[in-house]
Amino acid sequence: MLLCAAATLEIVWAIALERSAGFTHFWPAVIGVTAAILSFVLLTFALKTLPVGTAYAVWVGLGALGVAAAGILALGESAAPARLGCLALILGGVVGLRLLDG
Repeated sequence: MLLCAAATLEIVWAIALERSAGFTHFWPAVIGVTAAILSFVLLTFALKTLPVGTAYAVWVGLGALGVAAAGILALGESAAPARLGCLALILGGVVGLRLLDG
């Protein structure tokens, strides 16, 4: 659960930093930096019980999937079949790693 929370915060910080427009908008920048710090902290706690390779890959993979989904759903980014296929491959890798390393 810590790893899922860390990945969720990774999504928050990526979107917030995009909205900060290069740190020119104060609140999105504050939210982004705060979420990034909290995400790292939660990842660190998850590493107490998970192998680092698995934890990091799951954290990054779920974050990438979430940011891509937010981009498609909220920011009008492309939902081309090839892009969705690549995202499905990331999801397959995350699920596979999680199942193999428990």
